[in-house]
Amino acid sequence: MTDPTDERQDAIKVMVVDDHPMWRDAVARDLAESGFDVVATAGDGDQAVRRAKAAGPDVLVLDLNLPAKPGVQVCKELVGHNPALRVLVLSASGEHADVLEAVKSGATGYLLKSASTDELLDAVRRTAVGDPVFTPGLAGLVLGEYRRLASEPAPAADTDQPGAPQLTDRETEVLRLVAKGLSYKQIAERLVISHRTVQNHVQNTLGKLQLHNRVELVRYAIERGLDDE
Repeated sequence: MTDPTDERQDAIKVMVVDDHPMWRDAVARDLAESGFDVVATAGDGDQAVRRAKAAGPDVLVLDLNLPAKPGVQVCKELVGHNPALRVLVLSASGEHADVLEAVKSGATGYLLKSASTDELLDAVRRTAVGDPVFTPGLAGLVLGEYRRLASEPAPAADTDQPGAPQLTDRETEVLRLVAKGLSYKQIAERLVISHRTVQNHVQNTLGKLQLHNRVELVRYAIERGLDDE
């Protein structure tokens, strides 16, 4: 007989932040019933920051329109405090400005509230491993913003200096596909390697280049023309 704990989502710890109690409770319930560990909820921005720092979730499911402190500020503060935190924005707004602001504040993905429960659950699973998840139609917008950012001077560490860490051929190959906007799952299928191996290559690359998140990584790759190869 299968142990029910085997079906949990690898004990992925999730926190839900939304100022509408019924919506917040419904999302938290759906996640819990699907095996996620809902470690906290919050109804405003200040509360979200305090509780997230105390609870240490792996994934923050975050609404943007919050009292006390806007969602983008919550995201920026918490990702700054813990760069390993993954943030999935769950918003009623599909406005391009809101999407781009969320990404620039450190969000890993952006899902509209019109998404189905199954789409939400899948998005949280993918967000937990660092895979960017966007409502269809928004991924291209975000990649375009990566390209725009790449055209601006970057304050990141100069990795072209002599003695700078060098990427392996496989790390460069993965980085090139990340820059093209492929998900980790698509990269794994393209290179015939496991999803976990893709994650490891990305994490190693971030460490070598002293970068903190996918936005910086894609920007680095586009600046070097890897997306055109």
